[in-house]
Amino acid sequence: MMPFTAILWHDLSMLSRSWLVRLWLAGTALLAAFQLLANWERFQTAPLIAILLLPYLIFPWSLVVMMLSVTPMSGAQGGFIADGILSRPVTRYAYLLAAWTARVILVQTVFLIVTVPAIAIAALAERPPEADPVTLYGVAASLLVVMLVLTFLVSVGFLLGTTFRNTLLALVVLVFIWFPVNAVLNTFSLEEFSPISLTQALPTLLRQPWQEKEAAEPAPELDTAFQDAIAFFGALGGSQPASPEQNQGFFEQGDYEDFSLGRVLLGYGIPALVSVLLASIIFNLRDL
Repeated sequence: MMPFTAILWHDLSMLSRSWLVRLWLAGTALLAAFQLLANWERFQTAPLIAILLLPYLIFPWSLVVMMLSVTPMSGAQGGFIADGILSRPVTRYAYLLAAWTARVILVQTVFLIVTVPAIAIAALAERPPEADPVTLYGVAASLLVVMLVLTFLVSVGFLLGTTFRNTLLALVVLVFIWFPVNAVLNTFSLEEFSPISLTQALPTLLRQPWQEKEAAEPAPELDTAFQDAIAFFGALGGSQPASPEQNQGFFEQGDYEDFSLGRVLLGYGIPALVSVLLASIIFNLRDL
């Protein structure tokens, strides 16, 4: 346990002092502030919060997470890894899990430091748009799924960094797999596998209560008959039936009323776990 803790704190210390992390923290804070100011009067609360989370799920901050995740097992780190494992009481698994944990903690910390205050401002402040109350459960669940996607990205980056040993090659492969696959999966509106679809489903999740309340609904037969009668008398009068308003906004392009938090957790959690296991196996088998 002592080697794991020592490696974990050493990696966290090194990462926190890197210019990439410092610039990322400053950049994500500035972008969040800009998103709040630019959309303060345009969007209701749920879409506004989803906009704040979008850069972490799609672009650009997902790219920064990829850059951080592929480095521990590749490039210049190889010599330090070999020296630490061969000359000190450090196992391969201890180093791998400590380096993975350090990056997960760092990514989640930067994410929460910026997004939690921004979400609190968006949800609690009085703004011009019509009231759109989000639930505490919805906000917590949305943060949880974004954190899980970020953990998944770190895990996949770890796997590719371990497999290829070359930082640039691992990053290029990850980018050219991640973004095209997301674009393809988005056509099927699979929020369990595509961060684009997940981002579109976030407003639905943000409005969900902890327990669904059964609302009284009008009888479908009566409602259908009423609508048919309106259409009939409108046709007699020569008027055309009003067509439903078309909203082509990013968050209205899919129907996510059947959103399942459990499916999303499994959709990203299982591949993340498999990626870490495969990285451990590959790292254990290869020569240092």
